Amino acid sequence: MLLESLQSTVEEVNIFSTSDLFLRQRLELVESLWESVLKAECGLELVDLLKKLRKISSPEGQVTHQPKTSINELIEELELNEAIRATRAFALYFQLINIVEQHYEQRDQQLNRRSTYQESEKARENYQKGEKSTNGLVGADLLEKALVGETKSQEKGGTFHWLFPQLKRLNVPPQQIQRLLEQLDIRLVFTAHPTEIVRHTIRLKQRRIATLLRRLDQAEEAFRGMGLSSSWEAESIIEQLNEEIRLWWRTDELHQFKPSVLDEVDYTLHYFDEVLCSALPQLSQRLQQALQANFPRIKPPHNTFCRFGSWVGGDRDGNPFVTTDVTWRTACYQRNLILEKYLAAVEDLTEILSSSLHWSNVSQDLLDSLERDRVAMPEIYDQLAIRYRQEPYRLKLAYIQKRLEHTRDRNNHLANPEQGQVLVEETPENIYHSGVEFEAELQLIKRNLEETGLKCQALENLIFQAQMFGFTLTQLDFRQESSRHSETIQTIASYLNILPTPYEELSEAEKVNWLVGELQTRRPLIPMEMPFDEKTIETVETMRMLRHLQQEFGIEICQTYIISMTNDVSDVLEVLLLAKEAGLYDPGTSTTTIRIVPLFETVDDLKRAPEIMEALFKLPLYRAALAGGYDYLDEDKKEQLPPPQLQPANLQEIMVGYSDSNKDSGFLSSNWEIHKAQKSLQKIAEPHNLALRLFHGRGGSVGRGGGPAYAAILAQPTGTINGRIKITEQGEVLASKYSLPELALYNLETATTAVIQGSLLGSGFDDIDPWNGIMEELASSARKAYRSLIYEQPDFLDFFLSVTPIPEISQLQISSRPARRKSGKKI
Repeated sequence: MLLESLQSTVEEVNIFSTSDLFLRQRLELVESLWESVLKAECGLELVDLLKKLRKISSPEGQVTHQPKTSINELIEELELNEAIRATRAFALYFQLINIVEQHYEQRDQQLNRRSTYQESEKARENYQKGEKSTNGLVGADLLEKALVGETKSQEKGGTFHWLFPQLKRLNVPPQQIQRLLEQLDIRLVFTAHPTEIVRHTIRLKQRRIATLLRRLDQAEEAFRGMGLSSSWEAESIIEQLNEEIRLWWRTDELHQFKPSVLDEVDYTLHYFDEVLCSALPQLSQRLQQALQANFPRIKPPHNTFCRFGSWVGGDRDGNPFVTTDVTWRTACYQRNLILEKYLAAVEDLTEILSSSLHWSNVSQDLLDSLERDRVAMPEIYDQLAIRYRQEPYRLKLAYIQKRLEHTRDRNNHLANPEQGQVLVEETPENIYHSGVEFEAELQLIKRNLEETGLKCQALENLIFQAQMFGFTLTQLDFRQESSRHSETIQTIASYLNILPTPYEELSEAEKVNWLVGELQTRRPLIPMEMPFDEKTIETVETMRMLRHLQQEFGIEICQTYIISMTNDVSDVLEVLLLAKEAGLYDPGTSTTTIRIVPLFETVDDLKRAPEIMEALFKLPLYRAALAGGYDYLDEDKKEQLPPPQLQPANLQEIMVGYSDSNKDSGFLSSNWEIHKAQKSLQKIAEPHNLALRLFHGRGGSVGRGGGPAYAAILAQPTGTINGRIKITEQGEVLASKYSLPELALYNLETATTAVIQGSLLGSGFDDIDPWNGIMEELASSARKAYRSLIYEQPDFLDFFLSVTPIPEISQLQISSRPARRKSGKKI
């Protein structure tokens, strides 16, 4: 019956010509499957109840021929068991609808991309014929007015094939685009909080349903193209959909245990394993294609222009379960995942690169490399010499595979030393010490292929992944609240009795003077044996473990240390002092291997942020650390130092918080203060010859700064992006953005397009005097009204807790993080 209904719809109109009708048809199919599953699993009585609830709750049901019984009365009459089943059924329904809409969105994006590409090709042809723009417009607002109207769909905005033809028509100088692309640096950082409550088991079922919907599209398109009225393949796919939904119904939606931090790490890594490792090479290819079509003389940016980071396993703020052991294991798990991906790719390459010396030549470099490999790993040569004697690429890949296996085995031992795995012999020849060594061997194969006129896309993709992910997969950011560092310094100073006045009682100026003095001496401050309280020891050990991570994995594993609730200059210097004690900062050369990132969260802190950063930039010691020690050394001393390890040098990263500022002052006031703070920080950095990378702590909901990334990036003040941006991708939005390959690519492409567009053209709405004055008044009035209700109304908290399910939600087993940072009821 389901297939017959589907076919009758298809016969009436070609679903591949009308997007809205396609969506409606898919929604009808999924709704039919939903009803069918519930009938089979729960009986007709539940289905009738759900239909009745839907009719009563819909606008049509309230004004037409439905009974006057209110939905509240109907629900109150339900037994608890019935209510639970009805709730589960509706939850399943809405999730199925979401999958269909995501599938529809992905399909629509693919069609729009093809259409936009065709339009850009046509525009390029016209341009080459001499039909050039002469209006000389600049500014994102003028771009939108002049160009978007010519595009059939506004949704095409945000793609590379949409942007670059428009930049050409606006006569944006190619040199300006080239400079921007050379410094393009987009960083998207996964966080576990706010939490994604859906189990990975459920996410896998959702992905399988999405895959089946895609296969159903292909089956229908095939049988329609052949003029057939039915398809056994479509019928089979619909049966599989029915089975998947039935299994979903029988599966627990939530964890029956409290997830650990490592469970959350594993959940986050699935996005890399299933989507991102393959999507990122495609993003780079799309950008290169668009540039080649419109600006063929411009060199594309380096492959690592868009990177991912993670707080999962590194964010300590508010989560006492993120320990040094957890962070260490997180780094090992990340490395293990990418090594497994490389091993699979190398195995595929072994199947592809079958060239024989009988029919092709290889360079002496490759032959020399194979001889070194034979000496280093004779057992591999003995095993494979006969099989691959005349197939040099396969022999080289066999050595690469074995080195990867040895590296993986060693990593597994580091992650689980208590299991007592036997380590392979750690000689320089049989393991890789870094992703750079692995990439170098791949580049050797690539050069040999190119010299004989061949190109291998699978090899290109693997080289891209090696450059992008190295042996760390993603960079771990550390975060801790500022008071933890202050308390640690206070405890240590008190134990050593080195201050005449307790540290906590010093003025801000006195704290800064003392901290600068300690940072300029090589004398250790913290004893190796620490008779301190647990929190102090954990804070110190975190820094020492960070140093250990950099020694094992390279400094790319963790370069960012974020200080939440930054209030003063001393908050930053305290962290630098702890870094010095762990060997992360060298007072002799003013060099450091971590970036200290102040996070300004409340409205008051956002207002003070420019003053705090100006004071830091004026400290020679701190300014030298940003420069890698070079700007403040004599020429002869510079020659004694290696290049700065943190690249680029002279870069200050600053994070602005949307969630806490919103909780502090309300939506309008929060966003206006963040807007102003960014402009002021940029103005302060320029005289000090510093570049800024602004880190936006945005969430999924509007209250946490959420919304479409493309629009949000374009709304940033002109001159504050300059090709660099960092944004959190919080747990609650990961599935909606990165669960499917095409959706992930779309989100990455729109974010990159927005950074390029915003950097070159600006927002077009800066420093309009009447508007700024009006915004100041609105923000001030909004803040007063918000705080009057939330903080000055004594009964508000009791009211809030009584009308929301916050107490119940806080008891759910959905996150490793405690529901509250501190005990007690307060806002």
